Amino acid sequence: MPRVCRPLLVGALALAVLAFPAVAGADHATRPHTPNIHAKGHSPHPATFEGEPDGVRHISSDLAFEGNLAFNGNYDGWRVVDISDPDSPVELAHPSCNGDQGDLVVFGNILVRSWNSKKTTARTCLGATVPAGWEGVHVFDISDPVSPVLKAAVELPCGSHTVTVAGVSNNRLIVYSNNSSSSGCGVGLDLAGQNALGDFMDVIAVPLNDPAGAGLINRVPLAGPATDMRTGCHDAAVIRGTVNLAACASGDTTNVFSIGAPRGGTLEDPQLLYTIVEPGVGQAGTFGRWHSAAFTWDGKVLALGWEPGGGGAPFCTANGTPVPVAGTFVTQTDTHKSVFFYDAATGHKLGQWVLPRPQTLEENCTIHNYNVVPLRSGRHVLVSGNYQAGTWVTDFTDLAHARTVAWSDPPSLGQVSTPTGEVVNELGGAWSSYWYNGFIFESEITRGLNVFRLSDPSTSGAIRLSRLNPQTEEFSVP
Repeated sequence: MPRVCRPLLVGALALAVLAFPAVAGADHATRPHTPNIHAKGHSPHPATFEGEPDGVRHISSDLAFEGNLAFNGNYDGWRVVDISDPDSPVELAHPSCNGDQGDLVVFGNILVRSWNSKKTTARTCLGATVPAGWEGVHVFDISDPVSPVLKAAVELPCGSHTVTVAGVSNNRLIVYSNNSSSSGCGVGLDLAGQNALGDFMDVIAVPLNDPAGAGLINRVPLAGPATDMRTGCHDAAVIRGTVNLAACASGDTTNVFSIGAPRGGTLEDPQLLYTIVEPGVGQAGTFGRWHSAAFTWDGKVLALGWEPGGGGAPFCTANGTPVPVAGTFVTQTDTHKSVFFYDAATGHKLGQWVLPRPQTLEENCTIHNYNVVPLRSGRHVLVSGNYQAGTWVTDFTDLAHARTVAWSDPPSLGQVSTPTGEVVNELGGAWSSYWYNGFIFESEITRGLNVFRLSDPSTSGAIRLSRLNPQTEEFSVP
């Protein structure tokens, strides 16, 4: 039977809480939440992570936006959702591409999607056969978003877990592909050989006038001890404008690169500036790795998060709780449920925010995917999706005293039966939550796309964007 957490008052605001019963299958309007976050529309896509095997699973993953369209990644392709009416988002299409993860980026008429790992049997992508053992990225022409055309399949040495837009150079879209782990890289290699092949960030070029000519143009080596987790970036963040930095969340060592003026390097050939190692993150015995990165729009602060337990473990419980992971128990601490803030110029640590609302041992939870609200006010506000802890908004303008602004926290999904009959905790919640043009969009793993509106002065005057790949800030704000 699920354990129910009593709603907590969070931060200096002592925010009032609207509490609702933990009803199974309750939508995003009936969750416990602060009164300043308002549920808007919902585009349903019911699925199960644990109840279906690979190849059948079609859960929702990451998001990208182009105009009034949301592209909601999926373990079987992606959904195209019209978000012009936030109260009533409408699914327009669900192109099928049967490789798991489904992280994606969009840029004009181009969509690039990650194919995460080798499959033992052939699969299909928009009807084209994907051979057993293939992994990499697919490139699509989305001139007609509801009828995409597969233009290229770029095979990569270690596949693609996530993709990040770097920008346009020489009339080519430059995309960084991240393999997340070197496990299984190559053919017939031992552990050392796999690590040697996988410890890179891959650079892909997609000609804007000929997407079919897409290809791998560089493999950027990564620095760091990699004392516990396998090598490779999990994800990368980019900021352009006058800043030109990229941050690769890799193993136990985040790599920060210059990708242009004033520090050097290029989009195609990033130049390593420094690395970040945080005690307790990604080192031996921590069962996790750096996961996500985001810059403030002025380029001054880098926000980093990690994923203990690989995303399937309940690492947002009360401190001191023994958390089961990998056949042992790890004691819950603040480090497991934090976002860390660093000086983007030097890597010096500036602060830390800890999720204040304990979750149950049934709820998988980390600070997962997030972005910073584009503001000209000088304030720094983070919107984050945290699996079964839901969606949170954090003001970290005062880096020594980051404060919670709002949250919406779903009840536990409980347990389900796997295809083999084992009863386990369901994996679900907010894969990612992002601010885009005045609203918060949440990709809920087992339910689809949720829309929220925040009523709080901290985000007043937010900049409207023509598109958003949440890991990429295409300009900087002075």
